[in-house]
Amino acid sequence: MRPLLKEKLLDVLKAVAPLIGIVCILQATVVQAPVGLFLQFLAGSILTIVGMLLLFTGIDLGILPMGRFIGAELPKKGSIALIVAVGFCLGFATTVAEPDVLVLSQQVDAVSRGTISGHAILYVVAFGVAAFAAFAMGRIILGWSMRSLLTVAYALVIALAFVAPAHFTPLAFDAGSVTTGVLSAPVVIAVAIGLSSVLAGRSAVSDGFGLLGFASIGPIVAVLLAGLLLS
Repeated sequence: MRPLLKEKLLDVLKAVAPLIGIVCILQATVVQAPVGLFLQFLAGSILTIVGMLLLFTGIDLGILPMGRFIGAELPKKGSIALIVAVGFCLGFATTVAEPDVLVLSQQVDAVSRGTISGHAILYVVAFGVAAFAAFAMGRIILGWSMRSLLTVAYALVIALAFVAPAHFTPLAFDAGSVTTGVLSAPVVIAVAIGLSSVLAGRSAVSDGFGLLGFASIGPIVAVLLAGLLLS
């Protein structure tokens, strides 16, 4: 346990230290924010380091092993519908709890002053991820080409971007980017790798990866469609 905590602490410090360093340099040379605000930033940075340490340790200890186990066990049940349903539920549950998605939905609600509901955006994004994650899980079983699916999906995104309301288009692409966060990414990838590892003739590299990228197209499509329906 201690070696893992030490390893994760070093990883977190490497990730956060540049941001803290840049802010400190800006504080000393350019912005000169009030002392209270700067101290609040330092306190928040410490809390962020602690939180990321616990999060990454928990992911390595429990989420990744359990995700791979679930993915490896599902094919034994002999039901594609079950695999698709589990993929949908996991995609929805992890997206609703994803910190980046929560921040985006809160910002949308605040900036639009309630015109665009943050809760509605949260669930639309979660549904988009869930639907495409479920579809991608089925793809692993059926052996469809990920290249073809990505081509069709991005063509659909481009087509919708031309007809959706202008203020929904940038929001849709931001929604797609924030779904690949610290919670949804390890869960989806772990399940996909576990699923592909027990199927004959499947490669954990070619079939286990790509699912997350495909799933992140789902919220783009979902938000653009929501914009069309609301316009």
